[in-house]
This record gives sequence, structure tokens and C-alpha cells, in this order.
Amino acid sequence: MPETDLTLARTGGRALTRIVYSAEQIAERVREMGRQIADELPADEPVLVLGLLKGSFIFLSDLVREITRPLQVDFLVASSYGSGTTSSGEVKLLYDPNAEFRGRHVIVVEDIVDSGTTLNRLLPMLEERGPRSLEVCTLLHKHIAANLVKEPRWVGFDAPHEFLIGYGLDHSEDFRNLPFIGSL
Repeated sequence: MPETDLTLARTGGRALTRIVYSAEQIAERVREMGRQIADELPADEPVLVLGLLKGSFIFLSDLVREITRPLQVDFLVASSYGSGTTSSGEVKLLYDPNAEFRGRHVIVVEDIVDSGTTLNRLLPMLEERGPRSLEVCTLLHKHIAANLVKEPRWVGFDAPHEFLIGYGLDHSEDFRNLPFIGSL
């Protein structure tokens, strides 16, 4: 089956504007990011990797397997989109982890930083829990957020100002399973 037909089959016949990052490009960048994180954090101190669900789950899974040091994983569930393609501006925390933050290096893993609404709401709440350090790792950064409370320390790709889907990113819960990142 030609690649175009395969892509249409994966998207239920919905045509993409383009494939922005291929599965191969993503895999290589995630490997690099895992090495960077392992090299930059103290080897003998506790690390908690905190995935922001649902969008980060594929990225998080691939990333933690590339970080060659002990760590623990937990999750947050927050929502600011609903069924639209732009942030509603309201963040709802749907699941709050029970993991201990105090004295640990905490890395919040995000799929994409665009409006910054979610991070601006969550990071101050997490900082109050007393982590040794609190950093952000994101696969995609659109660089459009005004007044981010904290810039991501690790960024996979500078993303175009398009609505992106695939590799965990969705539109109304569809398209998360695509192995690449495409533009609707």
C-alpha cells in the first residue's frame, strides 16, 4: 500500500496538510533527549518523571526508556482543550499524583507547549510540594506562549504554528496512535 494510502487509512480517510515530523525523526530526537537528561541530572539523586496525560503518554514511554539512570514515573491529568483546536484557557486537574515530590528532581513531561495555560497553572502548584528541582521536558514547543512561568529545559522540536496530531497528540481524542506528527 503506498504511504499516502496508509496515512489515509490511519486517519480514517481524513487528509493531512502534511507530515511535520516522521517516526524516524521523532525516534532519533527522543534518543538524544534521553541522553541529555541522563547526562544533566545528578546520578545519585532521586528523579520523578511526571507525564502530563493524555498527550504525553507515547513520548513519555519512549523517553524514559532512553534515560539510562534510576527514576520513577507518575502522571498528571489536566485538560484545557475540550473538543476544540485551541485552548479554552481553563485548566482542569483531573488526576493528581500521590508521589512524593520533596527533595526529588521532578521532570514534567509535556507533549506540546503552545498557549502555556496548562504549565502556568500546574508548575506553581507542583513547586509548592518542595521538589529539589522542577524542570519541563516537551516534545514540541510553538514559542507562542506569553509569560511562561518556566521555559522548558529540554525541547524536542520547535513546532510550526499549526494544529498538530499524532504521536500522542489528538483532535477530539482521535489520531493519538499515528506514529508521526502531522498537521490538520
